Amino acid sequence: MAVSNRGNISRLAAALLTGVSVCVSGVAALTGGAYAQGLVPAAEDGAKMLLRANELTYNQDNKRVTATGGVQIYYNRYRMVAQRVEYDQNTGRVMATGNIEFIEPSGSRVYAEELDVTDDFGQGFINALRVETTDNTRLAAESAERQTGDIMVLNNTVYTACLPCAATPGKAPLWQVKAQRVIRNGQKHTIRLENAQFELFGFSLGKLPFPIEVPDETVERKSGVLFPKFIVSDNLGFGVTVPYYHVFSPSMDATISPTYYSSQGLLVEGEVRNRFDNGDHTFRFAGIDQRDPGSFDAGTSDREQNSRFMAASKGEFQINPRWAFGWNVMAQTDANFSRTYSLTDVSQDTFTNDVYLTGLGKRNYFDLHAYYFDVQDNGTSNTLERQQAIAYPSLDYQYIAPESVYGGELSFNANLTNLSRREEDSYFEGTTYRFPGLEGDYARVTTEAEWKRTYTTSGGLLLTPLFAARADGIRHDVSNPNFAYDGNLEPNGTNGRYMLTAGLEARYPFLITSENSSHIIEPIAQIYARPDEQMSGGLPNEDAQSFVFDATSLFERDKFSGYDRVEGGTRANVGFRYTGSFNNGIGVRGIFGQSYQIAGENSFASDDLVQAGANSGLETSRSDYVAMAAIDLPQGFSLSNNVRLDEKSLDIRRTDTAFSYSTPRVSGKLIYTKVDAQDEYGDSDATDVLKNSMSLRVNENWSLAGSATWDLTDSSLIRRGVGISYADECTIFTLAYTDKPSEADANDWTISARLSFRTLGDVNIGTTKDYDQTFRY
Repeated sequence: MAVSNRGNISRLAAALLTGVSVCVSGVAALTGGAYAQGLVPAAEDGAKMLLRANELTYNQDNKRVTATGGVQIYYNRYRMVAQRVEYDQNTGRVMATGNIEFIEPSGSRVYAEELDVTDDFGQGFINALRVETTDNTRLAAESAERQTGDIMVLNNTVYTACLPCAATPGKAPLWQVKAQRVIRNGQKHTIRLENAQFELFGFSLGKLPFPIEVPDETVERKSGVLFPKFIVSDNLGFGVTVPYYHVFSPSMDATISPTYYSSQGLLVEGEVRNRFDNGDHTFRFAGIDQRDPGSFDAGTSDREQNSRFMAASKGEFQINPRWAFGWNVMAQTDANFSRTYSLTDVSQDTFTNDVYLTGLGKRNYFDLHAYYFDVQDNGTSNTLERQQAIAYPSLDYQYIAPESVYGGELSFNANLTNLSRREEDSYFEGTTYRFPGLEGDYARVTTEAEWKRTYTTSGGLLLTPLFAARADGIRHDVSNPNFAYDGNLEPNGTNGRYMLTAGLEARYPFLITSENSSHIIEPIAQIYARPDEQMSGGLPNEDAQSFVFDATSLFERDKFSGYDRVEGGTRANVGFRYTGSFNNGIGVRGIFGQSYQIAGENSFASDDLVQAGANSGLETSRSDYVAMAAIDLPQGFSLSNNVRLDEKSLDIRRTDTAFSYSTPRVSGKLIYTKVDAQDEYGDSDATDVLKNSMSLRVNENWSLAGSATWDLTDSSLIRRGVGISYADECTIFTLAYTDKPSEADANDWTISARLSFRTLGDVNIGTTKDYDQTFRY
């Protein structure tokens, strides 16, 4: 008979919906954590139940509640539809049949044909189970049974993260995992796959000879063997890595990665990670006893070392919202071990050992670093490393006054550099000797204050007066250069120098508009009056060695790149900036100008240990012309050119041209750099280099890419690479080959590959770094 027994109906709905959720949670780990909640969430206060059915009956004699015909149940954010639902109070069982669809609050959907579960959720089963999660993972099982002891058994299970083919729905997915039985143990928090096999393109790759046991969705981390990695290298041979992951505590874990190389034997690499309330620490180590050092080139550290070891430590700690402290250090038995074996995070050509303390405020900045540069090369004497400076420490500080001073902005800068070098770094090239570093100790402290304010006249002219004062204290104890130096070095000891600057900048931007475009032309003139640079070329130059004069540095007050050199004399910079935009989406921009040494000594013409200003275009009273022009097209094309022209003949002294393009199918970048020979600077030959990188999207899934760098002067190929990739919603595959034909190194070619199955893991050959260099050069 039809009734409205709300108590029984509510119990029916709660038992049924909650029971389905508990049963389905047994497959959570196979769906990549889509059911990470595991347990049913507590009912919200005041949660209401809504039940709709064509017929609802309550048999008081048998104590059964039955809903039939288009049953819909909504309760506490759960939804379910079925053809028939029955609750037997005598046996305490809830049964649902016919096109069952269950929707969790997370959005995941469960489909089944038959459900039978006890109202205490201790036992039950589901027939013809199918699960679709919100992250597009799918699982199907012939049946699922819940047993006592919080154990769930799924029979004849298929799992995949691939979407079904729209054209042919019955077609097998790209990959899937089949298991005869999947057992979830809720007490041990494990999932066991028995008689499992992996299928690719519908073909079985073989059945695993042993069961696989993995942590369930309630476990964030669990010890166990990870996916293997494969390596192919010229002198190392074929390598296989089988990592093992171990959890020590909620805040500490480790990975041990033994790799067996066919040529060199067993390499053991490990990583121990600790997490703290305000930061984390990572300790890495590696070691190998090389089986065949003779496969490496003669006279290299790779060949002369048998037992090789490495240890590294990295820590990052946030002291408070403004201050951070950390370090990244590495030590190894020889100079090339980490690079030869591509050890994780320590294989770069120059590893920078760094200990730092930084602070960032609203108006100030503090940056303290100590550096040791570990040059990784195959030499046996460590000469390149001994020639590198050891900085202990280098300090930068900047402060901008929060309130205006006489209507303008007042700022302060400070720098402290203290370093030493164990061996002189010098060489002869072109027509001069260059001394990037002298053996000995060097220390410098610099403080500088600057005030500037911009005035706008009634006619639109912008005038910016500027005043700056700088002081340097310098102490050096360095050896005399091993070769003749044209300049006059100051005697070892303590020196002081200063620089005062008074400047004025005038800008007159005016706007030109038309029906289809707008243009801003801004003539700019600057003048800076200063005394001559003191002790020019007589002191070590450690941080102002790299210098390029182009349009980007035309209007800089001090064009040197560091503190060890300071621009002196009275100089004027004149030019203009242009920006144009068109209604069709085209954008144009450009800079053109020249610099003039009006009075005093030209710092760029004075002798220097590294010839920093030689052949720069600024060493004459009238500088070379510099220009920059760029155009951006709405179709995805961009062309830019930066050029320096001889101030007399207008010959091109330096040019940098870049062309980039990005279309739906093809994207890439072409960079051309040409620099005249700079004998005084140390380059006796012209630099003529072309770099190209390109990616072609064949279709929705497949892409091809390649990169190459040519030295046009020597007509040689410096580096090249080619790669192919496939990506869809469930699989990523990449394969890349790179080599350096101009070098003969321990690893002059590299093959890298990656096969990633979403929610399962990765299989790697080589490293993703090699692939990234090919595709994103």
